[in-house]
Parts: sequence; structure tokens; C-alpha cells
Amino acid sequence: MHPAMMHWWRSRHASREYAVHAGCGSMAHGAYWAAPPDHGDLGAGAFGVRRPLRYLAYKLGLDEQQVAELARILNELKTERAQAEVDGRRAVTALADAIAGEVFDQQKAAEGATIRVRGAERLRDTLVQSLARIHAVLKPEQRARLAYLIRTGTLSL
Repeated sequence: MHPAMMHWWRSRHASREYAVHAGCGSMAHGAYWAAPPDHGDLGAGAFGVRRPLRYLAYKLGLDEQQVAELARILNELKTERAQAEVDGRRAVTALADAIAGEVFDQQKAAEGATIRVRGAERLRDTLVQSLARIHAVLKPEQRARLAYLIRTGTLSL
């Protein structure tokens, strides 16, 4: 690992360790002096929020009851997304099987496309229901903050 990458990683993951040794290259005996870990991103990764419940609880100022209900909602949404991924793999398999034979299998291709569409429709319905349930749980100012997070792309659906 490149010393600069190690410096970055340790500065983000160090627990009150502000002097971090690189451990390789010409800086093996020196030390990088890193600033305290920046918790301003609150676990946001390069491809979205890593821990959406904790992030939302902090950003929206949720109480314990709201956090518990939001946890249930996000869990159901996560389960449905996983099922949609499984359906997507089934659809790809059916489409591949349709094209693999000597003759194109129209029925198998239509079946694969139907599986993909049904999975997307179920995911759409679950997402709309989840948003309605989240709307019911949140207070007006929390809804406004959540809408802002969605609009700016900080939180993806």
C-alpha cells in the first residue's frame, strides 16, 4: 500500500492515534502527523451512505421510537432490493438460455424479460410504500431535511 494511502486510512480510522508511522519506503523511521479523524462525513463512503440508519438518525435528529420504526422500514426495503437482485440474475439466466440454443427461444426470452419487469415493479411498490411510512414517522422539519438529502444526492433511493 502506498504510504499516502496508509496515512489517509489511518487518519480516518485511528482511535486517538494522531502520530501514524508509514512503515515503508524512505519514511519508515519518520512519522506522519495527522489531524484528528474527521467525523464530518459520518461514514459516508464513495458510493453513498454506508450506515443509512445511523446517518439518518443524526442528520434528521430522530428519537428512539423513530429510529426503531425507520430500522424496520429500511430492513424491509433492503430485503426487497436483495430479492430484486435475485430476480435480475434469474432474468439474465433466462435470457442467456434463450440465446444459447441452436434456435432463439422466444418464450424463454419473454419469460426472462417478464421476471425483470415484475422484480422492478415490486421494488417500485415497496419503495413507494416505504416512503409513505417514513413520511408518517417524521415530523415536518425532518421531512424537509430528508427531502433536501434526497434532492442533493447525499442520500440515494
